[in-house]
Amino acid sequence: MTLDLLTTVLGLAYIVLEYRASIWLWAVGFAMQSLGIVLYYQKGLYADCGMEFYYLAMTVYGWWKWSRSEERGVRSEERGTLKIQHFPLRLALIWSVATLAIWAALYVFLVTCTDSRVPLADSFTTALSFAGIWALARKYLEQWLIWIVVDVVTCGLYFYKDIPFKASLYGLYVVIAIAGYRRWKRLMKEENKGLNC
Repeated sequence: MTLDLLTTVLGLAYIVLEYRASIWLWAVGFAMQSLGIVLYYQKGLYADCGMEFYYLAMTVYGWWKWSRSEERGVRSEERGTLKIQHFPLRLALIWSVATLAIWAALYVFLVTCTDSRVPLADSFTTALSFAGIWALARKYLEQWLIWIVVDVVTCGLYFYKDIPFKASLYGLYVVIAIAGYRRWKRLMKEENKGLNC
């Protein structure tokens, strides 16, 4: 219960920082994922547990990506301002196929190698999260849409697995993700106006 509550508090801080497009979300995320490894292992959510290791790596990548600008010739005072952008269509098919392949592989692994009672949902949320965290690290607007799907399924899964605080947090994540999508869309328009001036 203590890990459930602590990771829930960290998760709330994480989503608020994500909503605000603050780079500090990555530091909070690193702490949250480290504790999540233990929590999910204890609850038999093995795919989620394994996913936390990927998340840890992505928090380092996300921090690095957000803290520098890819644009050549950017003035020094503007460095560290990775712009919000759309998920490139050329990558959408690649990530869709990759997500389906990861989902299938994780499902087979959970069914054959673990005692998981929720292999379909656990593997689905984990597979989709691979794309979601990568899209967040790249600051793609559509990462919010990915998280809405993940959060709805995860909310139900965690209530089922008796992790009530985290389940409630994921329910709140759905609301924040909808608001976050709207906010980031507005921020993206403002950033684009600034580039055109």
